[in-house]
Order: sequence, then structure tokens, then C-alpha cells
Amino acid sequence: MNIGGPAVQISALMRGLDTERFDHRLITGCVGPGEADYLHQRAPDLPVHRLNWLGRAVRPSDDVRCVFELAAAIRRFRPHIVHTHTAKAGALGRAAAVLARVPSKVHTFHGHLLHGYFSPAKARVVVQTERRLAAVTDRLVAVGSQVRDDLVAAGVGKAAQYAVVPPGTRLAAAPERSEARRSLGLPPDCPVVAYVGRVTQIKRPDRFLAVAREARRAVPAAHFVVCGEGDLRPDPEAVTDLGDSLHLLGWRADVETVYAAADIVLLTSDNEGMPVSLIEAGMAGLPVVAANVGSVSEVVSDGKTGLLAGASSAELARHTVRLLCDERLRQEMGARARTWTALRFGEERLTADTEALYTSIAVARGWWPASLSER
Repeated sequence: MNIGGPAVQISALMRGLDTERFDHRLITGCVGPGEADYLHQRAPDLPVHRLNWLGRAVRPSDDVRCVFELAAAIRRFRPHIVHTHTAKAGALGRAAAVLARVPSKVHTFHGHLLHGYFSPAKARVVVQTERRLAAVTDRLVAVGSQVRDDLVAAGVGKAAQYAVVPPGTRLAAAPERSEARRSLGLPPDCPVVAYVGRVTQIKRPDRFLAVAREARRAVPAAHFVVCGEGDLRPDPEAVTDLGDSLHLLGWRADVETVYAAADIVLLTSDNEGMPVSLIEAGMAGLPVVAANVGSVSEVVSDGKTGLLAGASSAELARHTVRLLCDERLRQEMGARARTWTALRFGEERLTADTEALYTSIAVARGWWPASLSER
């Protein structure tokens, strides 16, 4: 449950699912070094069953032990459905569900590892593994249509297995802009570009810094904020070049403060699912400049709620400069983004879609009467 989109979604479901119809339990591992625990920072009230052996790193002996401990925990709970999230937990969780003879297995792809993460040889192993896991999974969930289409094209499951369930979230009440900037140590009147998320290779922080350098040539007063940490250290030379215009905030529980202080949210990734940070940006009334990867275009309407680009830092910088120099355009895009994201990406919709998925399984399996599928 490291800070990121999956943790946000799971927390919303833990709180939102109808307890009269669904009895659920959250099993998770421990957060690795360089990452923050969402449960500690944002959801300390959630009940959770932790397994110390479950983690992001691949350790064969620990992973085998984890599968058997997961299977034992599943047998004690005796669920009808096991629903797994993220790649590593998805593999171990579904293996354990098979051992425990759980009737129905569901897995959510919050993105995919098909490209940008591994060498071609390792990527082939990942694809083969996901294909085998899909064969023992009843329903596959993708956060966006493009994520689903990429996986189907790679032979990971069949189109009929998939349901598209976009993320759902809410943003806490934010402080006033002036107070937000004061608390973050930002000048009160400068234009601010923000990134919120893990600092890791696939997110291309080097590209973010390149965009920042290019944008500052056109808008010298601009400041750039990075909210998050990860396994990749920023290039010291690039950080030095930007001087006091770059603000590395680390992990913060109050991301709403970061959005309140910003004028634009920038995303420079090589690969994405459907980024929750862009949904949060829209809910905060901010336009987005983003690389058009994964299902980003299902969150950001190009030219209406933000500007999308290829992987070129020069193109991303041009879009950033355009918005920095046009306050009216920023405000118009931000207003449209707030309306769009509130309509499509609320927690209530996520919960309703997930309950409908579980209900369809229960009805198909004969556990519930067909009349419940009409609720």
C-alpha cells in the first residue's frame, strides 16, 4: 500500500463497499525503502492484515513462503472472491487463491508492465507470466480502455474477461492559495508547475527537469515542485541548474496543499495506467500538460482540460510555456477539468462499478438471485 493510485482505489473500496452485501478483508505487505506507506499517511483507520514476506522485490524463498501464508489466510476467511491489485501481489495472490480453491479470482491492472520497465527478455517473461495468470482468473479489470486494449493485444486474457473500471477518488479540502504557498515555501506571485507521484525511472524525472529548464528560459519566474520520492535520485547537475526554482518536497500527506499552490500539473512518464494524480489535478481545477501514454487521454481531454504531447521534452516544454503565459486559458481548462473529473472519477462511481462487478459474479455463480443484478 505504497502511496500511489492502487492504494487510493483500495482505500476507497474498503470504506465504500456495502457491508450488508460484502464482507471484505485487506491483506497487504510492507512498503519498501524509499517509499511512503499510504496507510500510515492517509488511512490509519483502515483494518489491514499484513504479511511481512509480501513486498515489491522478487525474493524466491520469501515469495514461496508468502504464497503459503496467503493461502492459509484465505482459507481462514473463506471468501467467494479474491481480488488482487498490482503485479507482484497479483501474481502471488492469485497463486494462493488457486491453492486455497477460491471459487472466483479477479485482478485489476492499474497499468501494465508491457514496456518501459524491463529489458525485452524480461518483458517477454512478464507477458508469459501474465498470460498464464489470466488463464486462472475469472475477471480482469483495467483502469482504462487503452490499458485493456494493450493487454488484449499482448495476449493477456481475452476481451470478454475484461471490465473497464476507471479510478475513483476525492480530494480533501484545500487551503487558500496564499496559505498553501506559504506552507510550501513558495513565492506568493510566481507561476508554479507541479509533479505529484513516485520518483522512479518510468516516470522520467529527468524529462521533468529538462522541461523545467526549457520552460524557465521562456518564463524565468517559473517555479517547479516535485511532491514524492522513490528509488531514483535527481541528477545533481540538473538540480543545480534550476537552483531555488526547484522544490523537492518529498512525500506529503496533504497533496491538496500542493495542488492549491500550483498553476499547472506536469506528467512526463514513459508509461502510465490512468494516473490518479491527473484526476486529483482536475478535481483541484488545474490544467494538465502530460505525455500521451497509457490511458492519460481518458483523463485529460487534449485542448479542453489540458495539453497532451509525445515523449519529447521540447514539446512538453512548449505546452507548459503556453499555459504559463496564458492565465485565461489555464482558468478555462481548469474549470472544465473540475467538472469532468467530478462527474466521472468520484469514489461513489468506483464503488458502484465494483459492486456491480462482484454482483455479476455472484449471480453467474448462482450465489445470488438474478434480481440482484438489477439493483
